[in-house]
This record gives sequence, C-alpha cells and structure tokens, in this order.
Amino acid sequence: MNDYMKIALEEAREGIHKGHGGPFGCVIVKDGLVVGRGHNEVVRRNDPTCHGEMTAIRAACKTLGTFDLTGCELYTTAEPCPMCLGAIRWANIRKVYYGCNISDTDGIGFRDKEFFSRPRDISEELDRPECLELFREYQALTDKTHY
Repeated sequence: MNDYMKIALEEAREGIHKGHGGPFGCVIVKDGLVVGRGHNEVVRRNDPTCHGEMTAIRAACKTLGTFDLTGCELYTTAEPCPMCLGAIRWANIRKVYYGCNISDTDGIGFRDKEFFSRPRDISEELDRPECLELFREYQALTDKTHY
C-alpha cells in the first residue's frame, strides 16, 4: 500500500471516529513531503464545503504560503466530487490518486453521483451590466493577480 494513501486513510478514520463527517481523508504532497492533510469535517463545522480535499488544500496553501499548489500531488480515499475537483484544478494540482470511485461512495449513501450525472437548472443571469462594470474596474487595476 502507498505510504501517502495510508496517511489519507488515517485521516479519514480519525474523522469518522470523532464524528466529523464521512470517510474521506486526503493528503497533499510536494517533493516527497506532506504539506497538507485533512479529513471530512462537514458535520463538525456545519459547513458543506469542508470535504477532505478542501481541508487539505487549505492546509497545504497555509503551509506553503501560496494559493498555487503547482508541483503537488493529492491522495484521497475517494474520487473527488465536482466541488473538490474544481478546487484541485484552481490550485494547479496536476495529479490525483484516489481509492474508492463515485459508485463506491454512492453505495454507502453519499450522493456524489447526482452532481456528475444530473446537472440542475438552478442558475439565472442577473444584473450583468453592473457586474461587467465591476469586471472593467478589476481589469483597469495595474497590480492584480489572475486566478
């Protein structure tokens, strides 16, 4: 078994035995060193965004002092949901290793599959001209970071 996946499993076990949330643990590694780790804390924090991957990404960013995790690899006990996958992409993590797949998480009562297979029409454009003005203000700034 992979050493980093062992750590992800330990994280997940800690979380489920403390009642923090589901069996999802994650580790982020850069140059052979663990720079971030975390587990699902949705229940503990009353926050639906506190998935293991999100928690580990926040920890890695804090450890490295950057929002750019280029060169990092992520190890997680389950295939990332769309929210976590988006965060992984925004963080520039290029390699993800996962244990269980979406069908496995569905099999234990999680609804990740729903977010992959049934997009819902919940969005509507509103006040675009005012928001475009904000974008123009941003574009005019000389000291900015695109992310």
